[in-house]
Amino acid sequence: MSGGDIAGLIAAGVFAILVALIAIPLVKLGRVFDETTAAIHELSDGITPMLTETTDAIRGANQQLARVDTITSNVADATGNVSALVALFAATVGGPLIKLAGFSAGVRAAFRAGRPRPRRNRG
Repeated sequence: MSGGDIAGLIAAGVFAILVALIAIPLVKLGRVFDETTAAIHELSDGITPMLTETTDAIRGANQQLARVDTITSNVADATGNVSALVALFAATVGGPLIKLAGFSAGVRAAFRAGRPRPRRNRG
């Protein structure tokens, strides 16, 4: 065997060791990819029912909001009706009450003006 043959054998051995050292992390990386794929499948299987439940909950919330909107509009109508009723009552009863109050104030003033006031002695 010549020196070139020995150098070739050494180079081939070093190359084989290098390939073996690189193969170990590649195998581990392949396992990581397999585990990642399995985890993604498990997550997608678990997320589907949750998304279905979330969709049902949102649908129910939207129905309740529609009911609340109806109730709110009815309350707004009732408030408007009460406001109109109060205005009507104030216009109907308020006018005569104001006239009655003015009349009674006038009568009181007339009675006070009609009788003399007693004078106080200072002293």
